[in-house]
Amino acid sequence: MGALSKILRSTEGGRLMFWCPGCDGAHQVGVGEGAGRRWSYNGNPDAPTFMPSVLVTYNGADADTPGGVPSVCHSFVTDGRIQFLGDCTHALAGQTVDIPEWEAS
Repeated sequence: MGALSKILRSTEGGRLMFWCPGCDGAHQVGVGEGAGRRWSYNGNPDAPTFMPSVLVTYNGADADTPGGVPSVCHSFVTDGRIQFLGDCTHALAGQTVDIPEWEAS
């Protein structure tokens, strides 16, 4: 994993990663040429924009309960900010926040 900026990392397969404060974890999008789904990227590692929206589903706390459903994080990433949509199952649903910096390792 390589640092492109304080908020964006690159990984194999033409994928870029940013930290999601709603999920408290990294989200990845594929950009450029390559296998799998691809997003457009504005090329700005300090204020990235990805299109279309980023939809992540995962087995979070809601999925572990009887009749539970997967957790959902759905957002638009525009100019270095994450706009969380109303179908998110975490506490930041409906809010817009700056992409946080990666913690120094």
